[in-house]
Amino acid sequence: METPIGKQIAAAFVKAQKAFGPALKTSTNPHFRSKYADLSNCIEAVIGALNDNGIGLMQRTYESHDGVMVETIFVHESGEVMECGMLHVPAAKQDPQGYGSALTYARRYSLLAATGLAPEDDDGNAGSRRTETLQIDAGMMADHIAAIDASANKEELQTAYKAAYDACKGDQTWIAKVIRAKADRIAKAKEKA
Repeated sequence: METPIGKQIAAAFVKAQKAFGPALKTSTNPHFRSKYADLSNCIEAVIGALNDNGIGLMQRTYESHDGVMVETIFVHESGEVMECGMLHVPAAKQDPQGYGSALTYARRYSLLAATGLAPEDDDGNAGSRRTETLQIDAGMMADHIAAIDASANKEELQTAYKAAYDACKGDQTWIAKVIRAKADRIAKAKEKA
């Protein structure tokens, strides 16, 4: 029986989801010669927003005779929990590498499903983004990044980050710089605290 979702974690999760970044496709699959968002990119896209809203991320594993089973769970600082269901991924080979690969795959797809996150820049819109990329003003982007760095509190940071992210118009290079600027600003705030 599924645990009902508490009001506090539900409200916090909605706020966090509004601030999720993109899961950047920076890894390359050598077999298909395609880019994909690896597990660390997927976690990076959500962990800051989750933590800022009092939510911890856990991924629990369960015993499986032919692969791995993973469940993504969100824990709110109030003690409320949101369980997202189990995902089974069979291991391609019955050896440590096969199970390790299946575990990474299961964790990534369980997290994507639980958060509603989709990797950025799929092949269907990559072409249209290339034309928009040419219209991005580097000076304007520098101003956005400076605004992130100058933000005095969490609300100002979220506003500056959203404005900067929107101004990227899907350009992966600028998105990465904006995400890095936000992470640097959060790190500075933690050092002062």
